[in-house]
Amino acid sequence: MSDKKHCKRGMKYSRLALLWGEKAVQMLHAKHVLLLGVGGVGSLCLDCLYRSGVGHITIVDYDTYDISNQNRQMWSELHLGQSKVASLKTHYPAIETYDVRIDAKWVEDFDFSPYDVVIDAIDDTQAKIALALKCSEKLLSSMGSAKRTDPTEIVYTSIWQTQGDPFARKIRYELRKRNFEGDYKVVTSTQLPQCEAKGSFVAVTGSFGLTLCAKAIDILLEQK
Repeated sequence: MSDKKHCKRGMKYSRLALLWGEKAVQMLHAKHVLLLGVGGVGSLCLDCLYRSGVGHITIVDYDTYDISNQNRQMWSELHLGQSKVASLKTHYPAIETYDVRIDAKWVEDFDFSPYDVVIDAIDDTQAKIALALKCSEKLLSSMGSAKRTDPTEIVYTSIWQTQGDPFARKIRYELRKRNFEGDYKVVTSTQLPQCEAKGSFVAVTGSFGLTLCAKAIDILLEQK
């Protein structure tokens, strides 16, 4: 890296270096995060990871932007009808992308070994269970962010210790059926669902994504 580029990079992340130190910032630049799903939760998580200097980010999603996404998803107003991963690549050019549907079969076939942390921001139950079975040791998973209105009730805890989250309870039930004895961390809410339909509020979905990012960075900085 030239002295000029090194100087610009140093300035870009200088506020982070004040928090964590220059060595930590350099460490983050060498890490590789896999982010599954870039909707209301995942798109805010991506923005946070990118601005925080994580050097290698791979995103996976198959969807396109719909007008109903615009209340909560980053950049959706600019790319109506377009591929999410292709659109996000224009705003975060350093990322790697897979425009594929994430289902249990895809999880079973995919190689997770190159990644330091796997962030699950999808809502497919069977795919989430497959992720837990395959890579729980490096998994951070988002539970139910829809139907909530209060971001102050978001917590970071074990999948086995969530409260007030029917989706997390369903995941636990399915994991027990499969004799899963491991553990992994999740972002969840203790607020009970506020509606029957899948309503969503960016203050909550975005806070889920930012919390996933913050906890992923904690994990990355603890790694050697």
